[in-house]
Amino acid sequence: MKYTPKDGFPYYYELVQDKDLNQLFFSTDTFMFLQSIGKEKAAHRYAPNKWSIKQIVGHIADHERIKMFRAFQLSRKQEVQLWGYDQESLVNNSRFDELSLQQLINDLLHVRQASQSFIGTLSEHQLQLKGQAKHHTITLEDFLKSIIGHEAHHINIVKERYL
Repeated sequence: MKYTPKDGFPYYYELVQDKDLNQLFFSTDTFMFLQSIGKEKAAHRYAPNKWSIKQIVGHIADHERIKMFRAFQLSRKQEVQLWGYDQESLVNNSRFDELSLQQLINDLLHVRQASQSFIGTLSEHQLQLKGQAKHHTITLEDFLKSIIGHEAHHINIVKERYL
């Protein structure tokens, strides 16, 4: 890979670029993996000041919510900056650690179902609309794929550092 997570869009897109958009959004792999994590592990942090697994799941849902709204705007030809938000502030001002892992998984599932519904309304023409993500001109389809790339990044971290 030539990009890192700090590069944003291109890094997340590289993780999934060769996969079909619908396959990415209809995969149940993440949900099956998250269901396998025990309650005792859900609050685990692999180091001080790192997010808990529950916070990561909440962050993934927040990220998808934000990015899908921006994707919606792009699909309707609205001028919008596609990348960037303060993830630390969003997590710090959440109550993810107070919620059960199951509540957070259910929330992510509902967000995903809304995303699937939206994607099902898009035409091929809309998927090829272009927008800006930092210094990159990208299609709506590639932007949508990067949402799942972001999820894959965090799931990989959970697998490598938390369990």
